[in-house]
Amino acid sequence: MDNQIYYCENCGGVMEFDVETQSLKCPNCDTVVPILNEQERIVEHSLTRHAMQTIRAEEKTTQTMECKGCGAKIEVDPTSTSVECPYCGSSYVLAEKQEDAIIPDGVLPFQIDKDRVGELFRQWMKGRWLAPGELKHLYQRERLQGIYLPYWTFDAKADARYTAMGGRRRTVTRKGPDGKTTHHVVTDWYPTSGALRHAFDDVLVPASHKLDGDLLRRAGVFGTRQMASYSPEYFSGYGAECYTVDLDDAHREAVQTMEQQLTEMARSDVLRRFDDARDIRIRTEYRDETYKHVMMPVYTTAYTYKGKQYHVLINGQSGRVEGDYPKSPARIAAIAAAVLVIVALVYWFSEGGSGRRHADLGGVWTAAWTAESETELENEEEIPWVYLEDSLPT
Repeated sequence: MDNQIYYCENCGGVMEFDVETQSLKCPNCDTVVPILNEQERIVEHSLTRHAMQTIRAEEKTTQTMECKGCGAKIEVDPTSTSVECPYCGSSYVLAEKQEDAIIPDGVLPFQIDKDRVGELFRQWMKGRWLAPGELKHLYQRERLQGIYLPYWTFDAKADARYTAMGGRRRTVTRKGPDGKTTHHVVTDWYPTSGALRHAFDDVLVPASHKLDGDLLRRAGVFGTRQMASYSPEYFSGYGAECYTVDLDDAHREAVQTMEQQLTEMARSDVLRRFDDARDIRIRTEYRDETYKHVMMPVYTTAYTYKGKQYHVLINGQSGRVEGDYPKSPARIAAIAAAVLVIVALVYWFSEGGSGRRHADLGGVWTAAWTAESETELENEEEIPWVYLEDSLPT
């Protein structure tokens, strides 16, 4: 991948990729330069055993930033002022060596700009009710990094045959020794089989394991319809990570994903004829397999709270925010206490205000309120609490 500096012909400023115009834009004089998008350059490569074993990267002439904290190899725009790793928060260290890299076949440009992503992050943080109150102040705009993640995509045509057991439910009526009649639902199982044919398009597999896979899945899928042909201009002002997952390994993961989808399709096919399905076995042949190497946009940040590190990921296409955050024991205790008080109120009213109501409610309050939670709550902000007086109306 080439990281270049694009100077404005009008004022000499450094131009960056602009989300709104999907072009290069000068932040000083607002000069806009369109980026050429040639869809015919997004090539699907034939997936052969030879390709998986012998694929070689093209030599690039740019420098690679290697994080000394987590080992991530990051392609960072030369104009970037970032000094922290978007994955772990550690300082970058320049790797003084040439790295091999495959030129991407396509890139999904950022659809969420840096101003909007900051607001999305703040809104997400405000919605974390169980997070400590001071967590909202940890946001720092310069630490929320836009970065392109490497992915492999796979296409294939699948012809599958399956075998399974299909179940039909029926109700059996029995009379016991005591003369009482009981009804039981039993399932009769029958062997069944069928055939499936499906064309898979752009099965995405992350080409790096630096970000938690579950966090990536929670952040939502990427829509490849907005894919553009690769141009280094899209990376101006953003970072990009090199792939670290081999094509062969990624293909095995893609096949597992396809097999899971085919199994669910077989289950649905069985359930068209039966009430239940089990023991589904798939035998699949794949043909016309192809692959691409593409780059997908995310914003990521890492922050530390009380000695523990947390990560937040924002989908650069959809704006979906996912991440980890600390849970405040005091707020959890407050919510639990409020729930217990509400349960006690419901019980009190359902009992018609029995004489035991004061003792019962006092027990709820004592169980939920501890000296520890009282100490923690001194530093919390705007925590809702329900308090019941000793004397309640009769």
